[in-house]
Amino acid sequence: MPGRDHADRASPRRRGLAEARRYTPRGRTVRELGAERRAARSADPFRPALEVAAGGRGNGRDAGGAAGRTRAASGRVAAGRVSSGRGSGRTSSGRPSRRAPARLPQQRRAPARRVARRPVPPPRLGEPRRRLRIATVIALAMFTAIGVRLVHLQLTDAPRYAAAGLTDRLHWVELPAPRGAIYDRNDEVLAHSVEARAVYADPTLIEHPEQTAAALSPLLGIAASDLLPKLVKRTRPDGSPVAFVWLARGVDIEVGKAVEALDLDGIVVTHDERREVPGHDLAANLLGFTGDDMHGLEGIEAHFDELLYGVDGRREYEVGLGDLAAPIPSGYYHEVEAKPGSSLQLTIDRDLQYRVQQILAARMRQVSASLGAAVVLDIKTGEVLAQASYPAYDAADPLKVPAEQRVDVATGVVFDPGSVHKAIVLAAALEEGLIHPDTAIEVGPTVRKGDQTFRDTTPLPRGTKLTLPGILAYSSNVGTIAIADMLGPQKLYEYQRRFGLGERTDVGVPGEAAGQLLAPEDWSGSSYGSVPIGHSVAVTAMQMAAVYATIANDGVWVRPHLVRETIKPDGTRVPAAAPQTRRVISAENAAALREMLEAVVTVKGATGRAAAVPGYRVAGKTGTGERVGLPGEVASFIGMAPADAPRYVIAVFAHTPGGGGGTVTAPAFREMMEFTLLHYRVPPTGTKPPEFVIKQ
Repeated sequence: MPGRDHADRASPRRRGLAEARRYTPRGRTVRELGAERRAARSADPFRPALEVAAGGRGNGRDAGGAAGRTRAASGRVAAGRVSSGRGSGRTSSGRPSRRAPARLPQQRRAPARRVARRPVPPPRLGEPRRRLRIATVIALAMFTAIGVRLVHLQLTDAPRYAAAGLTDRLHWVELPAPRGAIYDRNDEVLAHSVEARAVYADPTLIEHPEQTAAALSPLLGIAASDLLPKLVKRTRPDGSPVAFVWLARGVDIEVGKAVEALDLDGIVVTHDERREVPGHDLAANLLGFTGDDMHGLEGIEAHFDELLYGVDGRREYEVGLGDLAAPIPSGYYHEVEAKPGSSLQLTIDRDLQYRVQQILAARMRQVSASLGAAVVLDIKTGEVLAQASYPAYDAADPLKVPAEQRVDVATGVVFDPGSVHKAIVLAAALEEGLIHPDTAIEVGPTVRKGDQTFRDTTPLPRGTKLTLPGILAYSSNVGTIAIADMLGPQKLYEYQRRFGLGERTDVGVPGEAAGQLLAPEDWSGSSYGSVPIGHSVAVTAMQMAAVYATIANDGVWVRPHLVRETIKPDGTRVPAAAPQTRRVISAENAAALREMLEAVVTVKGATGRAAAVPGYRVAGKTGTGERVGLPGEVASFIGMAPADAPRYVIAVFAHTPGGGGGTVTAPAFREMMEFTLLHYRVPPTGTKPPEFVIKQ
């Protein structure tokens, strides 16, 4: 029947769902309802395999009923609805069948063993109210924390953040303090600072470093190859970019204006100062020089750097950001004015310094000297009127010469004084009363001390008696050693110390050497002969000049010094402290020794006749020593004039590797002393030098 065919063709699952909609079982368990549904599904002829899965959960009765229904349905299909032709796929009415082909009857499987299973609890439902409460608490906590932080920032940390913001907007400019000048005793400039310009670069702003270097090179006088590495972008070891590098310091104002006119990105011109030394090599070894930062590096510039440099100032102001990086008119502004450095007035006389330096250089070149020094002292005040070194250098460009050429030879080089030391031996013996001005000493050609024999350059027969002027005039080693034997090592050492040997004079130059003395306990057998004649002793030219100034100043030692006054920035002049003084020998013994020293210049055959100054009485002594570890000799002459009323002492030293220094030191002294006396208008001596008896 057509209606029945249509009902048969309807899916059993659909029929079950329809029935479920019409009827909802009540009073039955979930397990019973599931068993009925599985039985209904097992009656489906198209899904016979489901009964296996269903059988695992149903009981045997359910499984058997399902199997019977399956076999009945299969019989009906075999009886009349499926044609006898294999695989024809048509029904008895001739229409194509929609059902699956008939399946062979399956063997009846044994019912599955029933396994007790623990009922699975239903899933736990969510709790919206609980979730809402938790979310509310979290949100309130977040807003509370934010509120507390805002209050903290606006009330507690507000000043700190405001200060940090101000710092970002603050710019500062250093106001360099002008360095004090250095004048001579007549207020002539020896070194001073002048206004200049400095050029620096910010490599982070330079896009074309090659073109920038080429444009700056002719103006700054620096090769483009030297400028280029400074203009290229680079970083520091910590990874930050280099934003500042000096290109030139102390350039002329006109050069700075020319650089500004180029308007190059990343190139800045700022105010600067430059140290100028008008005399260039004039007293260069004494004055020293400064660095680019205007701090002293050598000489007086370094020794008095704190006084000369002053205190830099600082200007701070608030600026805008970005393209408006300009001072804010009503913004923060604070300025600390720079305090200029004080100036120095030295005891040096510029004109005398120039002449002494000129004479020294000319005489040193005559004998190919490696080093030379000359010192001019005012015996009453201890002021250094001139202090020259050879070789000199240009203090305006000091780095072109090696460091050893920049040494102040008068205070920084030590040597054996040689025979100029003999005046100390005679002064000590006179003061101790061991000898008198008319004492005669028996001499011979040689004397032996320890393992060494000492000879005279002018040998005399044994038994010859020389007066004290004769011992000095002929520079007798044998006679001096004899007097030292009377004096003894301890007394000689004491007088060496009184005359200032073995300690720095503190004249005002850094790097001054103290020299060295041989203490009595360190004497050997030969020391009794070497020490009295100026060997085994290390001194400086300044120390020995002070010894002879003591003899010229009636036996009073005055500490040599270079600074006469300090000039404050407001122009106030403060005189230097009075120099230290001490009496070494009596005025009578000093006068007697001065007269004896005149024999060195006046007696026929004496060693210092080349030092005589026409019209003036001169007293002095020649010497020949050594520099430890170096070949050659150190020749010297130290003298005073006028000898009857001394005003000045001049010491000249020369180290000559090839010898011959004695031929130039006395003539150099004569030229220097002559100029000094005329320069200061010292009248000629009105008396003649005494006649000396040399031998008895």
